[in-house]
Amino acid sequence: MNGTLSEAAALVSRMTVEEQALLLSGDGWWRTHGIERLGLPAITCSDGPHGLRKLEGLFGNSVPATCFPTAPALAATWNTGLIREVGAALGREAQAADVQLLLGPGINIKRSPLGGRNFEYFSEDPVLSGRMAAAYIDGVQGEGVGTSLKHFAVNSQETLRMATSSDIDERTLREVYLQAFEIAVQHSQPWTVMSAYNPVNGVYASEHRQLLTDILRDEWGFNGFVVSDWGGINDRVEAVAAGTNLEMPGSGDYNRNRIIAAVREGRLPKETLARSVTEVVAVVLEASAARKSDATFDAEAHHALARRVGGESIVLLKNDDGVLPLRAGQKVALIGDFAKAPRYQGAGSSQVNPTRVTNTYYELTTLLGAENLVHAAGCADEGDTNDTLIEDAVGQAASAHVAIVLAGLPDSYESEGFDRRSIDMPPGHVRLIEAIAKAQPNIVVVLLNGSAVSMPWIDGVKGVVEGWLGGEAGGGALADVLTGRVNPSGRLSETFPVGIEQTPAFPAFPSHAGNALYGEGLFVGYRHYDMRNIEPLFPFGFGLSYTKFEYCGIDCSSDAFDADAGGSVRIQVKVRNVGALAGQEVVQLYVHEQAPAHPGPVNELRAFDKIMLAPGEEKTLFFTLDQRDFAHYDPQAHAWSVNPGAFDVRVGGSSRELPLEATLEVRARPLPRKLTRQSLVQDFSAIPAVYEEFARALGFAELVEPESAAASANMTREQVIAARKARVATRAFVNEMPINKVPAFSKGSLSEARLDEILRTASA
Repeated sequence: MNGTLSEAAALVSRMTVEEQALLLSGDGWWRTHGIERLGLPAITCSDGPHGLRKLEGLFGNSVPATCFPTAPALAATWNTGLIREVGAALGREAQAADVQLLLGPGINIKRSPLGGRNFEYFSEDPVLSGRMAAAYIDGVQGEGVGTSLKHFAVNSQETLRMATSSDIDERTLREVYLQAFEIAVQHSQPWTVMSAYNPVNGVYASEHRQLLTDILRDEWGFNGFVVSDWGGINDRVEAVAAGTNLEMPGSGDYNRNRIIAAVREGRLPKETLARSVTEVVAVVLEASAARKSDATFDAEAHHALARRVGGESIVLLKNDDGVLPLRAGQKVALIGDFAKAPRYQGAGSSQVNPTRVTNTYYELTTLLGAENLVHAAGCADEGDTNDTLIEDAVGQAASAHVAIVLAGLPDSYESEGFDRRSIDMPPGHVRLIEAIAKAQPNIVVVLLNGSAVSMPWIDGVKGVVEGWLGGEAGGGALADVLTGRVNPSGRLSETFPVGIEQTPAFPAFPSHAGNALYGEGLFVGYRHYDMRNIEPLFPFGFGLSYTKFEYCGIDCSSDAFDADAGGSVRIQVKVRNVGALAGQEVVQLYVHEQAPAHPGPVNELRAFDKIMLAPGEEKTLFFTLDQRDFAHYDPQAHAWSVNPGAFDVRVGGSSRELPLEATLEVRARPLPRKLTRQSLVQDFSAIPAVYEEFARALGFAELVEPESAAASANMTREQVIAARKARVATRAFVNEMPINKVPAFSKGSLSEARLDEILRTASA
């Protein structure tokens, strides 16, 4: 976009301050302003992210568009090539609707399954989220339509979302909540990034200079513009200064006049305003040049793609006695209101007006024959039921060979704007499943939901299928998997807990106090379950197939890796299909640090790939790991750092099933520290003479002198052990003392002047 930036800068130099301020606010809800005298057009944006939602105003019907599966389902495919196809289809539909900017994807990390907007976000893991987002962006922008990566940053709850500060330590911020954004920005350069409603550590995201300028632009190299979430501006002048370019929706003259006044009064430099406007104009020029006035799209082809994606997203969670796939000639009882009136998308700003919607009842009738299928509603709207509905459903189920119960979460249970109260399904759905299970041993539960649910009935059913919110073709996708036309290959993009009490942020989520303390730190999702050795209901990355895979071997290109020398290490993995059917496996690679310097996750996802294998076929996969794959964020140095030592590379089919392992010795030098009066004595351990001076001044010379063998010889065994314990305790006391305490503690034997001299010398 460099050429466009220079063209934009030239155009902006011809604008008045009033015109520049005009371009930093929307023209209503969905358009930017143009400047006719300069030939600068307006552009139009539209909600996404799983389908185009072009509206006029805030409410009303949007244009018909393909409703693809929602984000957790897309992520559950673990197939970046397929997500790129979805992005390309969305780009074509945006071109056909004369939309230049699609507001998506959403990649906030799922801190808790109670998050009301979890159906719009990919995963609990930043690597999976980031790679899915990068593929999506590549697909959309490859069609000449921009994306808006959102919501930047740490937007985890809907409760009081415009006012609650996400209070988080720097390491957790970098390693968990920013990493997905970093991957997407550096790999795919979205045209825009959308700032979040919430403050981060007390500073509104739309005014957060460190996030929007220091990290996003200066560190990651983002070269597009930042747009506010709709109504997400707090102080307009501060937002411009921090790096938020476009305010949406437009506020008329209200904030525009504030910008103009701030420039005239010298509170906002003219150069800052011009730079902000230039970044907007560059994207406008790029979008205008890519506009296709005669664009159309093939609705049938896109519906077929939605069905294919839906099929790959479905996760087979349980399949006792091979109850699935359904077999020819079986009589099937299809139970549940969702069978004919499916829940296929979330509610709120991502709600799409689909071109058509298929349901599982119709699709199974087509595949199995009407004579082999019976249906009972079992529940009414919103999951309520009664004795009559239950009795009818039980009767139909008992007369069949297999009962398929469609259940999950109704619309009222999860939406933008509020968080879920629990992870439980409606009591009516639970009652229905338990009643059917007593009458029909061959029962399969199919779930339609945007995030994890509890399953108190799981021991009483033979099969469980996670169907997510599968989009307009979800009914056909489910029919394909249930009948075996598609071998399930979806893998969970989030951990499913047994109960809400198991989850990382319980009971602090959501916060109602105006401050959300991210006290669980790094331990989000599977990182939490691994560290605390908690067995979830289903682990991250888990999923079954109608065939079986064997992990046959692992090899590294080297036994050692120098993280400071650049380059990479290559991991070779062999996987074989040992079953009777062709199928796809998701091969997941995790890294484990054997002796971390600071507490950290047990395993972290670092790479993955999805492969198709015929029966008996074996394939070799190659993964490449570099310095960042072994690094943690050091909040003292404000940089990524590698702790030298042994790292295990673990590979398998889920976060809890990693049969292959290889060990690497990783070499790295410690990062230089900026030493201050708040530094600890132990921070000077790399300067032995200074460390010794501190120890002697504090009266603990024995810490820097070798242990006396002669003295030990005159002690009993108990005395030797006691002396060694005292030495360890003394060392800890000294090491963790801030050096500004040494002059007083040493009664002046180490002076303030000497302390200043040590700092000057150490920092030279």
